[in-house]
Amino acid sequence: MNTELSNWHFHPKVRSGARLTMGERAADAMRNGMGSWPFVISALIFLAIWMAYNGRKGFDPYPFILLNLVLSCLAALQGAILLIAAKRSDQIASELAQHTFDIDNENLMLTREVQVLTKKIDELTVAIHEHLKNT
Repeated sequence: MNTELSNWHFHPKVRSGARLTMGERAADAMRNGMGSWPFVISALIFLAIWMAYNGRKGFDPYPFILLNLVLSCLAALQGAILLIAAKRSDQIASELAQHTFDIDNENLMLTREVQVLTKKIDELTVAIHEHLKNT
């Protein structure tokens, strides 16, 4: 999945596309690739073809020592890839949290300004009422 087409591309505070480093783009691509049904299905098809082709006479006969080595290496790499993907997800969450914090602070300042203005309006309304009552 292309990160340019993801929903994060449209968020104002989450970096995406060309603003990402090559490592971040690779982490997104690996996460989106290895964490998908097409990857799981293609891996199962690959395993089935390997076992059917080799059986007891192929270049890697049963118990498939070479296949076990390939799968062990893939599992070792997937652990590192999952950690990289988790780090990238944490980075996205951090950028979203910072954006939310900034917006909340802006809203808090605006709310305080509105409270001050409301208090002034109340004071002026009471003053006008007293002025009209005395005239």
